[in-house]
Amino acid sequence: MTRVLIIGGTGNISSSVSRLAVEKGFRLTILNRGRREEIAGAEHIYADVSDRKSLESAIAGRTWDAVADFIAFNGDDARRDISAFSGKTGQMLFISSASCYAKPVTSLPITESTPLRNPYSPYAQGKIEAEREFMRAFEEKGFPITVVRPSHTYATRLPLPMGTGGEYTLVDRMRKGLPVVSPGDGTSLWTVTHSDDFAKGFVGLLGLSRALGNAYHITSDEVLTWDAIYREIGRAIGVEPEIVHAPSDIIALEDPGAVANLKGDKAWSLIFDNSKIRQAVPDFRCTIPFSIGIRRTLAWFGEEASRQVIDPRTNGITDAVIRRMEKARS
Repeated sequence: MTRVLIIGGTGNISSSVSRLAVEKGFRLTILNRGRREEIAGAEHIYADVSDRKSLESAIAGRTWDAVADFIAFNGDDARRDISAFSGKTGQMLFISSASCYAKPVTSLPITESTPLRNPYSPYAQGKIEAEREFMRAFEEKGFPITVVRPSHTYATRLPLPMGTGGEYTLVDRMRKGLPVVSPGDGTSLWTVTHSDDFAKGFVGLLGLSRALGNAYHITSDEVLTWDAIYREIGRAIGVEPEIVHAPSDIIALEDPGAVANLKGDKAWSLIFDNSKIRQAVPDFRCTIPFSIGIRRTLAWFGEEASRQVIDPRTNGITDAVIRRMEKARS
């Protein structure tokens, strides 16, 4: 039985991976701070990975066939993992991000050989730095790294271009008949992937020796415009959303953080070639279309009122952008 350690393991993406790994018969251990609900069938150990002594104490005397880190974000985190897990695992999987691919986008579809460069997003820059540290360790020391790049994967987060995925603000606006803002003219092509589909590709990489030294993105082949995404959310809650289009630069005037979020990612059309992950995991297929997946996500939000967080800041930014666009039209 393949022994797997997942660092994190209970988040938006990693929960789906953990559940599927247990279902597939992996001997799964999850390491985190114990702040979320445990995954049935997995062993749980508790430590703060940002505390080197806490991490080393938690993993002392243990080895795994594969270790996946879902909460490493920069070069320091990569160097920590290289030091902590050298000699302790036959494979280290680093969860990077498809936001690392070069912006501006100059050609489609995106492949794993597309250059990594993002001058807009500190998050992507940190992930790129981590990838380079891991790959350097692979080339110089044989550290057994596999890099995985998700792109806008959802289950317990809403795949929207404004606000955070963990809030309910834009859905609440739709329910109340208030306008929402879509970046650009709403026709940019975007790829969203349900976490349960992502997990199929990811779990297929666990313990796969030919994946060492390689990078893979794992995404759906379904491509939607932002307006189509908004309208599908509207259909799921029984409303026709009022959509106001605004250039990313206008949104950034009200929300400077939008530079990283939009110019660094969501303002571009992104279509992915998934040939490489299918070669590694031949039975990988995404079977959850957005029309079904978003209903699952909205149902999850609906289970507890505490999940339906309305952020006044997002509301304020949205209203301010709409006022700017109305002024420009007048």
